[in-house]
Amino acid sequence: MRIVQAETIQKEITRLFLDAGVNIEKDVDTCLKNAANNEPSPVGRNVLEQIIRNNEIAKEEKLPICQDTGMAVVFAEIGQDVHIQGGSLENAINKGVRKAYDEGYFRKSIVAEPLFNRKNTGDNTPAVIHVNIVEGDKIKLLAIAKGFGSENMSAIKMLVPADGVEGVKKFVLETVDKAGPNPCPPIIVGIGIGGSFEKAAIMAKKCTAKPLNYSNPDPNYAKLEDELLESINKRGIGPGGLGGRTTALKVHIEYAPTHIAGLPVAINICCHASRHKSCII
Repeated sequence: MRIVQAETIQKEITRLFLDAGVNIEKDVDTCLKNAANNEPSPVGRNVLEQIIRNNEIAKEEKLPICQDTGMAVVFAEIGQDVHIQGGSLENAINKGVRKAYDEGYFRKSIVAEPLFNRKNTGDNTPAVIHVNIVEGDKIKLLAIAKGFGSENMSAIKMLVPADGVEGVKKFVLETVDKAGPNPCPPIIVGIGIGGSFEKAAIMAKKCTAKPLNYSNPDPNYAKLEDELLESINKRGIGPGGLGGRTTALKVHIEYAPTHIAGLPVAINICCHASRHKSCII
């Protein structure tokens, strides 16, 4: 049994969110620069160049990439041979988020109750936490700062098996069309297929943090990712919604076993900032 102090988790969460808020991932930066070089629309290319410069300034000045510094989402894989000492996992994560958003002067965007009073909690907590127990004696943390301009454009639909591949394609393209300029394209499209209502959505969210040079190892799903990306970029929405062929940077798909009567499909749209960082303790 390996002992991990709750304070260690707290410090790592703080570090991850401070980093994610101001430093774009290298693969995202590379993809944006490649898109700018290949974008045929002068307006679209100008938007991409402004995005790239914005990211450079954020890194240089240690300023937030975007004014919406996001809702804190944490995926925690806990080794079954780990014992957390000195506090709970949930409290450690929330303390880490609280400290990061204070130290980084990040906007606090979380309301305690969603419908009636909508009073801000004042510290961007609580975080949304997903925990999986896995083999081993390590802890893997994935921190995602998810803005809601793109989150609001996400969707889920309980398709039936008869809808098949064409039904999935139709739903994805309809969702992207409806989103239009609202999620600040170019976007990253995370898709969860299978599982249950909630499983599909969780897979879709995690997909938005996958490296942009990664493809699904199953050739059928890899082909579907490529086909959807090509179709999305033919929609003409373009960078900033101002036209062009760079509407999406990548489509990622995860799948899971499901019921014989179902075909759940969830789409989580992420803006080009794609703020996420990970570590292993």
